[in-house]
Amino acid sequence: MQPGKGRKGKSFKQRLVLKSSLAKETISEFLGTFVMIVLGCGSVAQAILSRGLFGGIVTINVGFAMAVVMAIYVTGGVSGGHINPAVSFAMCLFGRMKWFKFPFYVGAQFLGAFVGAATLFGVYYDGLMAFAGGKLLIVGENATAHIFATYPAPYLSLTNAFADQVVATMFLLMVVFAIFDSRNLGVPRGLEPIAIGLLIIVIASSLGLNSGCAMNPARDLSPRLFTALAGWGFEVFTTRILCPVCILGHLALTNPFPGTWHLAASINEETNGMW
Repeated sequence: MQPGKGRKGKSFKQRLVLKSSLAKETISEFLGTFVMIVLGCGSVAQAILSRGLFGGIVTINVGFAMAVVMAIYVTGGVSGGHINPAVSFAMCLFGRMKWFKFPFYVGAQFLGAFVGAATLFGVYYDGLMAFAGGKLLIVGENATAHIFATYPAPYLSLTNAFADQVVATMFLLMVVFAIFDSRNLGVPRGLEPIAIGLLIIVIASSLGLNSGCAMNPARDLSPRLFTALAGWGFEVFTTRILCPVCILGHLALTNPFPGTWHLAASINEETNGMW
């Protein structure tokens, strides 16, 4: 009788506790990417829909960087705060995360970004409808598609876009690895996400002109898919799409320099997987 009484005595909170670590990690990546998109793209939406009255390039750069910081704080202790399929792929590639987890992580990241875009669309629905007389445009002075996804500058060639992504990703990885390297100067424990946020601010401020620093496939592709379904149309996939170039840029940087990712993996192990 005692075991039965013990089972009946479980609180509602105890019943909700997840037993599976994979389920916890999957939900963590979903929430982290969701937070990044709602708050990050939200900073873009506020600047564009107010026509610069309530924001501009400074608030966008700072807002998106702080969105990443908040996302890492949400997920870092559970799943490592990847919030990026390229990071998850690298961790699997060098044996720091089991391959069977990869589709769960990536699926959660893409789904979190999609739901984040849908949430932001709902929050700013009236503003979007009033901005261009109810039209959802991809190009022109009243365009709003770039609230959700990145679009390269009109002058940018594919070759230059590829180089842009490689260089931006190189600086992102190099500095993140330095932040978590215990043999380096180091950052006080718990403040690493703040340092990453400062890194994103400087990258966006110096290398954002060409393509808006689209260094995350989930951050770009899922919101782009949402805009295609929400009324902007599937032209969002043909109007100078940058996501494939973003992915190729990640791979080009990862494959020639596997030693860099080995360093990342060792740092990842020391810091409970964060980034």
